[in-house]
Amino acid sequence: MSSSLKDVAARAGVSARTVSNVVNGSARVAAETRRRVQEAIDELGYRPNLAARSLRAGRTGIIGLAIPELHPPYFAELAGLLVEEAGRRSWTVIIDQTRGDAEAERRLLTGDGGRVMDGLIISPWALEARDLTATARPLPVVLLGERSPQGLADRVAVDNVAAADEATAHLLSTGRRRVAAIGLQPQLGNGTAEQRAEGYRRALRRAGIAPRPDWERPVDALHRGDGARAMAELLDGDDVPDAVFAFSDELALGALHTARVRGLRVPEDLAIVGFDDIEDGRFSHPGLTTVSPDKRQIAARALQCLADRIYSPRNEVPASDLTIPHRLVVRGSSAPRAGTP
Repeated sequence: MSSSLKDVAARAGVSARTVSNVVNGSARVAAETRRRVQEAIDELGYRPNLAARSLRAGRTGIIGLAIPELHPPYFAELAGLLVEEAGRRSWTVIIDQTRGDAEAERRLLTGDGGRVMDGLIISPWALEARDLTATARPLPVVLLGERSPQGLADRVAVDNVAAADEATAHLLSTGRRRVAAIGLQPQLGNGTAEQRAEGYRRALRRAGIAPRPDWERPVDALHRGDGARAMAELLDGDDVPDAVFAFSDELALGALHTARVRGLRVPEDLAIVGFDDIEDGRFSHPGLTTVSPDKRQIAARALQCLADRIYSPRNEVPASDLTIPHRLVVRGSSAPRAGTP
């Protein structure tokens, strides 16, 4: 016989309302209480009656996730974590790929695609934050990334300027002085590349090194092939860098491939640092040094923001602008040069 909500409450030593709040995400619950309730749910195999709950609340239990691309490992890992975290709330996630197209983003926000959702988490590349929130009302929306919501919507993001500064400063600390950057995207307006370039330049200037425009390589996309081509362009120049900060791990892995094809040793001849901490970089040779954003926390905080908004009467919760922590994971691709302290 299936367990009931009251069974879970008794096992966890809390009220039925507290269990309901945990299951629905409809109110903030202390972390320790949430843990006990979740353990009781898992032990008893409790499954809420989603159809009845949706009928009573006027909600579907379905949320949307709109990301620019499905195949890059960063977005795939983030989507997986969002689905996992949403499952703890008994939510179903519908995932759409926008390819950074304004009409695709707008269609999801307006529901023109026929999808009925309680809310949407979106990583926008085309629409401005003001356009996103104006188009989406009254759909609850949480933004991922660098679009400034200006108090109009919840946003969850990493401090890209600080992270890029830290990555570049690390390369400089290993004795490198000719540090190039791969990943500028002037064709996009989402702000990610601009912020990472700003952090890269800030670290160089602090070290007394003037940034060189010819060592800031633009790319069409943040994929391996783009990184390989950009690295080739750098190596074909008259002055070759001794280190590269790539704005994604895929770009970094492409740069690593070109360096090896050209006969360079990594890290002896060329140090490389990426961004995203995707699984591939942990198994490359040498292992890839990278900026590691807390992807699980991005997923959890984005879903909490969405839950707060979905369960708020008339969507009146004040907008949150959350900065998620990151850390630099140092591996073999940026080992110090001999004699460097």
